Amino acid sequence: MNSRRERRRDLDVSSRVLSELASREAALDAQIEAAREEAKREVEAAQHEAARILREAETRAQAMQAEFDQQLAAESDRIRAEARAQAQSEADATRSRASGRIQQAAEHILRAVLP
Repeated sequence: MNSRRERRRDLDVSSRVLSELASREAALDAQIEAAREEAKREVEAAQHEAARILREAETRAQAMQAEFDQQLAAESDRIRAEARAQAQSEADATRSRASGRIQQAAEHILRAVLP
């Protein structure tokens, strides 16, 4: 009879151990699933943050490009205005020299023709 009791006790112990192991396994499975869900949320949050950062960078790049384009246009206008003013000044100086030479030529011709 002791043998039966011992076997029954051993079965009870084994059953409790198996039950405890199953309970621990279920708890570990729940922890693993919770960790997976947390990791999934963190990855999604990181992806949203990366997308936000990318949008901000694109917006800043567009603003910088617009500012550069504006500066380039202003500098081009300034250079054109300077070139136009210089060309006008050179044209005026050439006209003035030409007018003086025409005057000199006319005087020279008149001296040659009129005694």
